Amino acid sequence: MNPALPDLSIVIVNWNVRELLRRCLVSIAGSDGLFVGGLDTPDYRTGGVWRAEVIVVDNASADDSVAMLAQDFPWVQVIVNRENLGFTAANNQGLAVSRGRYVLFLNPDTELTQAALGRLLDYAETHPRVGVVGPQLRYGDGSLQSSRRRFPTLATFFLESTVVQRWWPRNRVLARYYVLDQPDDATSQVDWVVGACMLLRRAVLERIGGFDEGFFMYSEELDLCRRAVDAGWQVVYLPAAVVTHYEGKSSEQVVAARHIHFHSSRVRYVRKYHGRLAAAAVRSFLLLTFVFQWTEEAAKWLVSFFLAGQRAKQAMRRERMAAYGEVLRSWLRYKPL
Repeated sequence: MNPALPDLSIVIVNWNVRELLRRCLVSIAGSDGLFVGGLDTPDYRTGGVWRAEVIVVDNASADDSVAMLAQDFPWVQVIVNRENLGFTAANNQGLAVSRGRYVLFLNPDTELTQAALGRLLDYAETHPRVGVVGPQLRYGDGSLQSSRRRFPTLATFFLESTVVQRWWPRNRVLARYYVLDQPDDATSQVDWVVGACMLLRRAVLERIGGFDEGFFMYSEELDLCRRAVDAGWQVVYLPAAVVTHYEGKSSEQVVAARHIHFHSSRVRYVRKYHGRLAAAAVRSFLLLTFVFQWTEEAAKWLVSFFLAGQRAKQAMRRERMAAYGEVLRSWLRYKPL
């Protein structure tokens, strides 16, 4: 082991969530058994301390995130992009300059409990066939956030995160997908974990490469875990490590773009692993669901003119119609494979 190199590289991609990023970095600095900065100290493993470097890639934020980092967190290495390159490309930028034996991809809208990082690292150290480890995620109110998955079947894409799920939330396809047959507090081998906090071995990334930049954002961790599993590594959900995730604080700033990136990434994933015809079928179905949702909102907007109690919601209806219209105009196109 080279004492000049860190054990862990933490890569965070930031876009206009300065205060959440601040809280995330404070939680990293307060992690048990973790030392950040000052990698010139040779005897850094004394007392079982993990040495870490933190790399923040800023995707052209307009909220003074970069200035905050320079002033309050001088131990953070910062990469500043002049335009938003997307989540996957920015993570790969951080990965390219990272040096740790382990790499933690961490969202800026997360907060680590004190023991979370140490538990993730200790588990990986004692289980050499495990290539990816994910913690238990919790919402800001402390409730459980689903973060472990089995690989989706083709049927999953016609149900999960569509209007069909709203009508038929309890079904066998999604129960299998969400791993509902296993206790939430059980350490378990799964197919993939949500990428808000995901620890990988350097050896895995050297074998399979980083994120597929054809996914601007969304489905990228699913694809990465699938490639890791195909290469013979295990993926583990570790509930003893707990991380709070204030979900979607970056993407909620651009609702239409969020829909477009989310669903076009799913179509691209289907194209990559299930073929051209399956991707065309999923895309057509998803576009039809947005036609339905646009029509539904338009009908409610018209009704609101005649119901006094609904007039306050007219602006919301118009915003949703505009967002769904943008999705339809996008045709859910994606970067070619």
